[in-house]
Amino acid sequence: MKVIAIGRNYAAHAKELNNPIPSVPVIFMKPDTAVLKDNKPFYLPEFSSDIHYELEIVLKICKEGKHIQEKFAANYFEEVGLGIDFTARDIQSQHKEKGLPWELAKAFDNSAAISSFVPKSKFENLYDLQFELQINKETRQNGDTKNLLFPFEKIIAFVSQYITLKKGDLIFTGTPEGVGQVHAGDHLEAWLAGEQLLNFHIK
Repeated sequence: MKVIAIGRNYAAHAKELNNPIPSVPVIFMKPDTAVLKDNKPFYLPEFSSDIHYELEIVLKICKEGKHIQEKFAANYFEEVGLGIDFTARDIQSQHKEKGLPWELAKAFDNSAAISSFVPKSKFENLYDLQFELQINKETRQNGDTKNLLFPFEKIIAFVSQYITLKKGDLIFTGTPEGVGQVHAGDHLEAWLAGEQLLNFHIK
């Protein structure tokens, strides 16, 4: 099982980090050791003083595929959930300045918090889905899939040209604007289309 993540998939988020809007999906990966499940607490790592939250919709791949055509890509996921891509922003900034990969900033243990998953058939329109992150009861991120730069099918088709997708793989589809730092004691809650899927603490 692998975690594939899409960067800069909402224009307003790219702008808030002073990044150009991409013409093709920006891809990075996290190992299976990054996954944090069951609303367990996230422990701030010692190697960073600036851990940021990034709330995202996550797709769960339901069958193996490679070189998938975009028109068939919807057949490769049946469930969606929420995830938080925890990012060591200080490390990421240092590496970006030097043109180095982001892995140390993105792939560390427990950096991919994921919720339970719900059938996509539950939603009338996957491109009109609202999702929200609150920290200590204050809304920090509000996203809507109608603002995706690259839709889910495009992402799956693109990734599968390079990397075989397997059942159980997770795709983080990008974060909207509003990212920021987390601190010890913070309480994170997140909703997808009005249903709470994440509810955990930072320690």
